[in-house]
Amino acid sequence: MLRVRCLRGGSRGAEAAHYIGSRLGRVFTGWVQRSFQSTQAATASQNSCAADDNKATSPVPKDCPVCSYNEWDPLEEVIVGRAENACVPPFSVEVKANTYEKYWGFYQKFGGQSFPKEHLKKAIAEIEEMCNILKREGVIVKRPDPIDWSVKYKTPDFESTGMYAAMPRDILLVVGNEIIEAPMAWRARFFEYRAYRQLIKEYFNSGAKWTTAPKPTMADKLYDQDYPISSVEDRHKLAAQGKFVTTEFEPCFDAADFIRAGRDIFVQRSQVTNYMGIEWMKRHLAPDYRVHVISFKDPNPMHIDATFNIIGPGLVLSNPDRPCHQIELFKKAGWTVIHPPVPLIPDDHPLWMSSKWLSMNVLMLDEKRVMVDANETSIQKMFENLGISTIKVSIRHANSLGGGFHCWTCDIRRRGTLQSYFD
Repeated sequence: MLRVRCLRGGSRGAEAAHYIGSRLGRVFTGWVQRSFQSTQAATASQNSCAADDNKATSPVPKDCPVCSYNEWDPLEEVIVGRAENACVPPFSVEVKANTYEKYWGFYQKFGGQSFPKEHLKKAIAEIEEMCNILKREGVIVKRPDPIDWSVKYKTPDFESTGMYAAMPRDILLVVGNEIIEAPMAWRARFFEYRAYRQLIKEYFNSGAKWTTAPKPTMADKLYDQDYPISSVEDRHKLAAQGKFVTTEFEPCFDAADFIRAGRDIFVQRSQVTNYMGIEWMKRHLAPDYRVHVISFKDPNPMHIDATFNIIGPGLVLSNPDRPCHQIELFKKAGWTVIHPPVPLIPDDHPLWMSSKWLSMNVLMLDEKRVMVDANETSIQKMFENLGISTIKVSIRHANSLGGGFHCWTCDIRRRGTLQSYFD
C-alpha cells in the first residue's frame, strides 16, 4: 500500500508546523505536526479499512440519488452554479490574499456591487449552453436558487455583502451518499449555502446523508490582519514558509481544496483551508476514507483543481507551473502524471479571481469524455492523444468569475463503486 508521508522533514509543512506552534502553544504544535505526517498511523489503526481495500464495495442504497466516489465515473446528475446577481466581494484581508494585485483597484471600487452587467449577461448565457450540452449528453442538471447577493448582512463578528452561487464545487463535497457543506473562509460567502438548501433538502428526503461542517464565526482572529502581501514575490516567500492569511483560530475549509480518488482524498492547506478544517474532515471521514495533505510550489494556493486534477484511475493532470512536492508518491504507485499545455486565454481577458490555468479545470463525464473549453485547442489535442473525446463549450466570460467546468459543477451521482486506487 502507498504510504503517503505528506509534508515532512525540511518541507514547508514542517516550517508551517513550527510557525503555527509558536503562536498557539506546545499542545497544539504536536497536533499540527501530526497533521503533516503520514496517514500511516491512522490507516494502520483502522484494520477493517485496510482489510477492505481490495474490495469494490458500495454501501449506498440503490434508490439514493446521491452517490459519487471519484472525479471520473460516468456522470449521471450534477449541480451547475448560477451567475445571476453575482456581486464583487468587499475588499477584505482574505479577499486581498486570494486575488492578484492588478485587480485590487477593481475590488476597492466595486466591492459590494454587481460584477459588470454585460459581462454577467454573457457568462449566464454560456452556463445555460453548458447545461443544455450536459443534458444532451444524458446528464440530469440541477441549479441553485437565485438570490440577491447585494443585501448587506451583519453577525456579531463582521458585516459584509454576499458574492454568488456560481461555484457549487467550492461549498459542496459529495463523498459516497453524503453531501458535506463546507464552512468556507470568505466573509462574503458566509451565507452562500442558502442557495443550495432546497436542493440538499430534496436529496436528504430521498435518502442522502447531509452534514454541515462547523460554521466558523469568521471573527478577526481567523485572519492574519497584517498578512504582508504586496506582490507575487511576497506570495512565494510566504507560501514557502507555510504562512497563510487564515489562522488556526477555528476550522475552515472550501470543498474545492479536496479532490477524490475512491478511498483516498487529497487536500492542500491553502488561503481558505486550514489544518483544523483538514483535521475535522479526517476524523469525520475515517475509517472508510483516508485524507492526505499534499502541497505545491504555489504563490497563491486556493482550490486544488486548477493545480492537481485527477481525471481517471491512475491518471492526474499536474500543473507544470505549480509542481507537487509529493508527486513521486503517485509515480511510485504507478500513476501517470500529465502536464497540461500552457493556456491560450488572452492576457487582456479579465480573470478577477483566478489564473489562466482554468484551462485544466475540466469536468470528466466518464473516463473517455471530458468537457473542455472550446477556445483551448492545445489541451483538446492533449486529451484526444490520450484517447479521451472532448466536449467543447466556451465559458470564457464565466471563467472571469473564478472557475472552470469543475468549479462550476458539483457531481451528485456517478455510476460506480467505492474502490482503492493506491494499493
